[in-house]
Amino acid sequence: MKKIIVLLTAFPVILFGQLQYPSTKTVDQKDDYHGTNVSDPYRWLEDDHSAETKEWVEAQNKVTNAYLSQIPFRDKIKNRIEKVYNYPKYSAPFRKGNYYYFYKNEGLQNQSVLYRQDGPTCKPELVIDPNKLSDKGTSRMMQFVLSKDGKYAAYAVSKGGSDWEEIYVMDMQTLKTTADHVEWVKVSDIAWQANGFYFSRYPTPAKEMELSSKNEDHMVYYHKVGDAQDKDQLIFQDKKNLQRFHQASTSEDEKFVFLSVSDRGKGLDGNALYYRAPNEKEFKPIMSEITNFTYNVIDNDETSFIISTNANAQNYKIVRYNTLQAQNGFTTIIAEKKEPIENVSAAGGKLFVSYLKDVTSKVYVYSTKGEQEREIELPGLGTVSGFLGEHSDKELFYVFTSFTFPPTIYKYTISAGKSELFRKPEVAFDASAFETKQVFYTSKDGAKIPLFIICKKGVTQSGTNPTLLYGYGGFNISLTPSFNPLLIPFLEAGGVYAQANLRGGGEYGEVWHEQGMKLKKQNVFDDFISAAEYLIKEKYTDKGHLAINGRSNGGLLVGAVTNQRPDLFKVSIAQVGVMDMLRFQKFTIGWNWIADYGSSDSTADFKSLYKFSPLHNIKAGVSYPAVLVTTADHDDRVVPAHSFKYAATLQTIAGKNTKAPLLIRIDTNSGHGSSNTQKNIDLHADIYSFIFYNMGITPKL
Repeated sequence: MKKIIVLLTAFPVILFGQLQYPSTKTVDQKDDYHGTNVSDPYRWLEDDHSAETKEWVEAQNKVTNAYLSQIPFRDKIKNRIEKVYNYPKYSAPFRKGNYYYFYKNEGLQNQSVLYRQDGPTCKPELVIDPNKLSDKGTSRMMQFVLSKDGKYAAYAVSKGGSDWEEIYVMDMQTLKTTADHVEWVKVSDIAWQANGFYFSRYPTPAKEMELSSKNEDHMVYYHKVGDAQDKDQLIFQDKKNLQRFHQASTSEDEKFVFLSVSDRGKGLDGNALYYRAPNEKEFKPIMSEITNFTYNVIDNDETSFIISTNANAQNYKIVRYNTLQAQNGFTTIIAEKKEPIENVSAAGGKLFVSYLKDVTSKVYVYSTKGEQEREIELPGLGTVSGFLGEHSDKELFYVFTSFTFPPTIYKYTISAGKSELFRKPEVAFDASAFETKQVFYTSKDGAKIPLFIICKKGVTQSGTNPTLLYGYGGFNISLTPSFNPLLIPFLEAGGVYAQANLRGGGEYGEVWHEQGMKLKKQNVFDDFISAAEYLIKEKYTDKGHLAINGRSNGGLLVGAVTNQRPDLFKVSIAQVGVMDMLRFQKFTIGWNWIADYGSSDSTADFKSLYKFSPLHNIKAGVSYPAVLVTTADHDDRVVPAHSFKYAATLQTIAGKNTKAPLLIRIDTNSGHGSSNTQKNIDLHADIYSFIFYNMGITPKL
């Protein structure tokens, strides 16, 4: 194998007005997809442990870091982000036994810290400080689940941004961690029952393949407190269907165990659901067939379960399943509405149902019989989360937020049906200086698409405002209004932020989702392109001042539309994107995305995927916008090979005719999301600096 030729210069090399990128070797790799030969010259970059790949990463980072370091206002942007981000952040409290638990971040702590207190206003007691779990603050606590009696808690830790979790147990009387240690956990709940808990794991991966090998054979185990992991009891395994997810949960009273089984690798978007009654060893089916319908248990009593489902109700409904009359199926207690259900929780003997109305939350309180009792008045148009609790709770907490409304915690008294302010954050910015508009623009096929536009009050529609357009459009995920302190410096500098609610998301229920899936994926790209054209038409910006951004599936979005309309944008920011649409299913849990994308194993799907795959549609002889690709070495969800191969191809093919930079930023000890606060701040400072610099704008901060 030939040695890679790299440029390890201290500053970006510019030759004839263009950056000189590290040379990337090619290999003669071709794959036959249903009679079509497809070259994959950078296949070797899929081996993230090889010396050559590591050398390539180092060379790329040197060029990128040198380019970013020459931006004169980079430090100024970073300092402003840190100042705005530096305020105490709290989660909504939740009660267990005699204690209320909550998370707090003092401002710039890399990880939020867990506390408990005897009452909502009593002195807090430290429970776990995740900042002490690793030297650089890159280990995150992903779950903290208390047993029903509050005697123990199991908590899951992710290291360096990986999706792998390790579970530990804490004695809640002494607040000491026990010797219990469970490894290779992924896509798992922690579900307590008696003196142990259920969890899901994969077989131990091969050494140095932990972050890239395909995850198969998802098993459910039961761990008894005090036992070593090798004594854990196997509860469920399906050797005939290795690409299924198996997740266990338990009812609040810990009497019932539920098993959810999904098979997205076969293109099915729903799940089967089983339960195991007290003193029984076998699971009984609630829904034995896996289809495109989902079933989620919300609450239970001695003989029945309350379940949310989209079976014959694309916007979801709430049903009751009676275990004594299983042959009669489900009884609807809250019928489907025009607005999709966003979330359902049960607490204090009530059901709290949040709907999405034009992408903003509406929350109603129902009895467990399905009778609507009241609507909860919210401070405005925004997003609500919370209302988590137990049957015995008399008060709950929820969080309301919007683009310029920092997450504010309210206490809700169930008997009175009243909300009162509990905790309001103090953020160093003037919310009254900004405004949010929601407009509806027309996509290519005539569909009306919602678009939020946030900017300073009084910003003139001059056609030259630096504008950042963000989108996602996939997996039934809704982009609802929420506060992001990292965005404030961009807005303060005169920037316009636009968030498009593209098809493929869940903003208008399953119909909206389906219109952006599989063979209809081009609708998502058309929606995004139409959003850009709308912003230009309405003179918020022009082609020379428009940047686009997306993460993960949104990174795919950005890569695809950059290929399709390179003339429409000045800057393109593709973060942790799915860029190789022909091979995504071959890594970690990529097969899980087949339900949304389809698979190159299918002739029809291949033709569709090949047409928009960002890696395979980079245009020669065309001038591209400035591109910054971002990824991280511990991303085991969308493996960094996607971004590596895309950046190498972009530099080789588009670099010949593009004077703008085509760069890749590869973070270390981080994952699909930044593994700590500082890395997140650094990343956004680089993104905003890259955007302004390539627009020829010096931001005033």
